[in-house]
Amino acid sequence: MFRLDHRKAVEFCDGLRRRDFLHAGSLGLMGLGLGDFLALKARGAVDGSRDTNVIMLVLVGGPSQLDTWDMKPAAPSSVRGPYKPIRTNVPGVEISEIFPRMARHADKYAILRTLHHEAAAVHDTGHQLMQTGRLFQGGVEHPHMGCVLAKLRGPNRGAPAHVVLPRPIGATGGNMAHGQEAGYLGKPYEPFIVNSDPSSAEFEVPDMLPRDYFGVRRVGRRRNWRDLIDDSVRGIEAALDPRLAHDDFHGAYSALTSTRARQAFDLTREPESTRERYGRNRFGQSCLLARRLVEAGVRFVTVNMFETVFDEITWDIHGSSPFSPIECYSNQVGPMFDHAFSSLLEDLSATGMLDNTMLLATGEFGRTPRINPAGGRDHWPACWSMLMAGGGIRGGQVVGESDATASAPRNRPITPPEVAATVYRGLGIDLSTELPGPGNAPLRIVDEGVEPIHELFV
Repeated sequence: MFRLDHRKAVEFCDGLRRRDFLHAGSLGLMGLGLGDFLALKARGAVDGSRDTNVIMLVLVGGPSQLDTWDMKPAAPSSVRGPYKPIRTNVPGVEISEIFPRMARHADKYAILRTLHHEAAAVHDTGHQLMQTGRLFQGGVEHPHMGCVLAKLRGPNRGAPAHVVLPRPIGATGGNMAHGQEAGYLGKPYEPFIVNSDPSSAEFEVPDMLPRDYFGVRRVGRRRNWRDLIDDSVRGIEAALDPRLAHDDFHGAYSALTSTRARQAFDLTREPESTRERYGRNRFGQSCLLARRLVEAGVRFVTVNMFETVFDEITWDIHGSSPFSPIECYSNQVGPMFDHAFSSLLEDLSATGMLDNTMLLATGEFGRTPRINPAGGRDHWPACWSMLMAGGGIRGGQVVGESDATASAPRNRPITPPEVAATVYRGLGIDLSTELPGPGNAPLRIVDEGVEPIHELFV
């Protein structure tokens, strides 16, 4: 990711040097020409009749399956935890009492209860797997699903193909990449990063401000904005597809400063009652913003519920500082998610957008089946739950069953690559589609033999 008003590379927590975020948004905004798209469509790689969008809620920290969507009320207290199950509007399906609004909408979403992976039990590997479908090894960083979509479909109605908000995932202890970048696809397909808190009274997306803002407050009076673009492009043009013209870059930036683009980010256009319904917090307002961005043409929006797991109340309930206590599920984190997720479902359903908008909510792993000595739960990638809705997903069902302590799948185990395959199928992308991988060697979007979760589709 780049920012046009900053020349110095930034040292990230993983020790790699990358360009800082592009304040003008993603170069992927212009990454696919019409000829490219038509060629892919002709080969059957992209289903042009299907125009599905995705909102992916990344529940940073890893929610406990036993305290959310896979309750085990008959288990010992050291396993089942402090929360009780409640009925939903789907007979036989129960979820945690911390989600009373979600319980009224269970007919709209599916619960997958047997997610698992065998990689290291650290946040970073889980983030990689759930957002790219692959584990990063040998120095290879795979692209986020939204970046793949940007490559294969390109922008829509002048909007960035992939937006990450409110901020990218920061330090979570593993000192590795989190899978929210374009990887080997290259800088033209990086996501647009909002990098601002939409719940703040001062919220503004600098890239969406009028042009004179940059000339006066950001760039300075001595240099105009076009000169700054010219200088910046000279520093990055080697990374761009040579077919991309210089004027196209300037045109892409112009699209981001358009009135329609600015309006999509303007949450003051929403009624106060709507903003309250989503929750007056960073995550709630980010989910509302995600809905508005999809309405404006963004194809894939990734919402990070939290930026880090340190010194912040999150799903990461180890029970002792700098992590969170299990009680936060009922008094803070649970209600925060319940309001935002339920409001998204309500609005997408009411407007008919749920038919062509896939909504995912997942953490990077689950939590240990037994309460630890600090009164919390630790990392557990052997079994956890996630939610999927919309975009052809059949709601009102549970896929997979865990064992008596939700510590392992009992039947129908599901892997992160299968989730990625499911998303790609919902987007109308042929699973045999190949991308220019490392060294331009062709690499399938999912490994051969990986299948989508067929039970999910209507």
